[in-house]
Amino acid sequence: MTQRPYVIDEMISAKAIAARIETLSREITAEFKDTDKLVVVGLLRGSFVFIADLVRELDLPIEVDFIEASSYGDAQESSREVRILKDLRSAIEGRDVLVVEDIVDTGFTLNHVITLLQSRKPARLKTIALLDKPSRREVDIAADWIGFEIPDEFVVGYGVDFAQRNRNLPYIGKVRFTP
Repeated sequence: MTQRPYVIDEMISAKAIAARIETLSREITAEFKDTDKLVVVGLLRGSFVFIADLVRELDLPIEVDFIEASSYGDAQESSREVRILKDLRSAIEGRDVLVVEDIVDTGFTLNHVITLLQSRKPARLKTIALLDKPSRREVDIAADWIGFEIPDEFVVGYGVDFAQRNRNLPYIGKVRFTP
């Protein structure tokens, strides 16, 4: 597949992301202050940068695990069919769980993952998303914590990709296609 040329305009700076993570981590630490161990579940692949920075700021005993779900492939639009490509390694029954998502768009992926994880009977299940696009929501779902609400723009950076590119950008940028 040949990609159309594009440029990336910075939307959310690395500094703004770091400051927001500090605030969110304090709120999450307060929410789970009584936990014996918080299982932080990253949704691969887009959340890996966010989860790394977030867990370093949490003042809690944690365990990190990952689940990989896909509804995009290399496309810009969700297929609305969520596939689990990698499941958790550990059991979560009776445990406190925080699901970390990069972006909530249509809501299909987060809804599917929450339904799956709730069926495993965690003690508490909370969610956090770095980015939220409520204007695109097709499923009635919202994360418990949101880093930034963004307009309906195609974004990359800070772990978020376009056809496996641009994950390494330290900021969130808007993709603008060029002629």
